[in-house]
Amino acid sequence: MIRDITLGQYYKTESVIHTLDPRVKLMATLVFLISLFISTNIFAYILATVFLLAVIYLCNVPFLFIIRGLKSLLVLLFISIIFNVFLTPGETIFSFGPLSITKEGLIIATKMAIRLVYLVIGSSILTLTTTPSKLTDGLEKGLSFLNVFKIPVAEIALMMSIALRFIPILIEEVDKIMKAQMSRGADFEKGSIIEKAKSLIPLLVPLFVSSFRRANDLAYAMESRCYSNANNRTKLKPLKYKRIDYITYLILLLFIILIFITRYIKIDIRVF
Repeated sequence: MIRDITLGQYYKTESVIHTLDPRVKLMATLVFLISLFISTNIFAYILATVFLLAVIYLCNVPFLFIIRGLKSLLVLLFISIIFNVFLTPGETIFSFGPLSITKEGLIIATKMAIRLVYLVIGSSILTLTTTPSKLTDGLEKGLSFLNVFKIPVAEIALMMSIALRFIPILIEEVDKIMKAQMSRGADFEKGSIIEKAKSLIPLLVPLFVSSFRRANDLAYAMESRCYSNANNRTKLKPLKYKRIDYITYLILLLFIILIFITRYIKIDIRVF
């Protein structure tokens, strides 16, 4: 399961999405996430699905590699569905004992499941098609207007970039620790969910020690290179918008307008 986490990883390939400016991809991710939470009927979800499938096709990343990150979400997805199905009051469809499944619960559970899955996939595509350095530059450039309010945008973008870089490193470190402990007789596969969770506790101490050591080494490396203020850094490759970036902005504008239009579409069969 540890190796199935795709968030924070970069998939090196050539595609239209990879060549986009990181500010455009950040805006596209934000617009897509907003569209998920303002969608009110089935037409909006169909439109969001078409948009997501088009992006997956254009990014040239294997679909199975993208959805691999959903395995770590299954437990959270299952819990949220169960809670919404059984604890939402409304029109009862089926009941057994004190528990009952309601129509409203099914609707909310379906919406929640779609939003969680699409949220993870959309966020994964952002990191899979953008290197951490470009993502940092995009955040810093895109949020530069916040400098007026004395917000350290450059430092915040740098911290996010370091955090994203650490995700695949820590995943690899956990995998090494698990293999080392399995060679000594540890078993992480057998038992119930609670027993599996307890078996992961011995991983925490060496993982924390390794994480703090890596963070300390990174701090020393930055100090030895006289790193002081992120605002004064120059860029080897400054960000510049291209024609495809402006076209993408227009597509995003059209997409969010269509999402808002779907809010006013009335359907007789109230499924969503």
